[in-house]
Amino acid sequence: MSDSNNNTLYYGWKIVIAIMALLTFTSGLSFYNHAIYLNALAAKPNFNVQTASLAVSLFFLSGGIAGLWVAKWVQEYDPRICISIGAVISCFSLSSLAFVQQVWQLYIAYIFFGVGFSASSLIPATTLVTRWFRRRRAMALSIASTGLSLGGVVLTPLCVLLVESLSFEVAAPLMGILYILAVIPIAWIWLRASPELMGLQIDGATDQPDTSEISTVTTAAETKNAAPLDLQQTAMDGISFKQARATRFFWGISISYIFLMMAQVGGIAHQYGLAREMLSESQTAIAVAILPIASIVGRLIGGWLVDQMSIRLFAICMMILQAASLSLLAVGVNVFTLCLGLALFGATVGNLLMLQPLLIAEAFGIREYARIFAVANLMSSWGTAAGPALLGFAYAANANLYNLPYAIAASAGAAGLLLFSLGGKIHRTRESSFEAASS
Repeated sequence: MSDSNNNTLYYGWKIVIAIMALLTFTSGLSFYNHAIYLNALAAKPNFNVQTASLAVSLFFLSGGIAGLWVAKWVQEYDPRICISIGAVISCFSLSSLAFVQQVWQLYIAYIFFGVGFSASSLIPATTLVTRWFRRRRAMALSIASTGLSLGGVVLTPLCVLLVESLSFEVAAPLMGILYILAVIPIAWIWLRASPELMGLQIDGATDQPDTSEISTVTTAAETKNAAPLDLQQTAMDGISFKQARATRFFWGISISYIFLMMAQVGGIAHQYGLAREMLSESQTAIAVAILPIASIVGRLIGGWLVDQMSIRLFAICMMILQAASLSLLAVGVNVFTLCLGLALFGATVGNLLMLQPLLIAEAFGIREYARIFAVANLMSSWGTAAGPALLGFAYAANANLYNLPYAIAASAGAAGLLLFSLGGKIHRTRESSFEAASS
């Protein structure tokens, strides 16, 4: 973990902790808080659950589309600029939710909110981790992406108290300000674009080259932030997006994640309603904490396991467990099976989110990782947007019972597993091996 012979901590681990903190705020104030915003908006005269739910779908879709632009930016420029712009957009969008009066205003606010979240969250965050780590990439990503779950565990309960004590009209602008005050300082104090620009080597290798010239480049790059980053060394690892999209594996993982995210986000969005079928309101509040806690524990264990076994095999195991756990929740026999199902499902949530960027980096390298991940993320956002609505429709069609919706979610997870398996094995990322990867 050192970056030189003096045994100092490799700076990449500081990047990981900073990204974990950053994702805690971005996910906690957006993804996990949607239920809070939906309830508050649905209570207004001009809105209802259906219109508010569609706004969330627009959030994910706009974020996926904006991700294509975000990828181009972080590939060529300092990611901190992109993160900062995204934080500003998210701040104003979240704050504006307190003042929307018409449905079209709500939809515009959520479209911009999705753009801001995309620019300040997963794409720049995972791009940075993949640049700083190769050998310990799985563990680094597992630790960094733990922030996605910490946001739901730490920030969401605090935001609930904030809304209840101050009203949504007061709380929304405060949460918007918190978004910008937390994200931008983290980005500029601790994040750096690549190890090469700090005179370091990826993974903290000790056989360092002469860094005198690199240090000069670093100073110039940080002074002129809008200048393209010199990532020539890093770019050698991997193939282009054009080459990646010609492989069977790219389409296997991209299409499979449409169904995997449909199952995952749909299952998460309706877990409260599922628990309420068996439990009281106070018991449900405790039960829904099982999933994010299991997600954190499962992701950390998964980050260690990936280093011990084939990443593709581990991904397949997680997909099998996702389908099995959702099937268990669909059966709904008793409280024990409910809690067990939520725990097993939670273990897959963290790992499947971590595995998508990890599989892409493993298969295609980091030469054009941001662009490849952005396109795959755009496709998976279709499932993310459709999941809650699909399960909600099935719930209404099934006499307001959740056995059918979770059976559909389990089927979507199984479809994702099948499509991923059809994508074939992971090949080496060097351009010279492109022909083998595309076969």
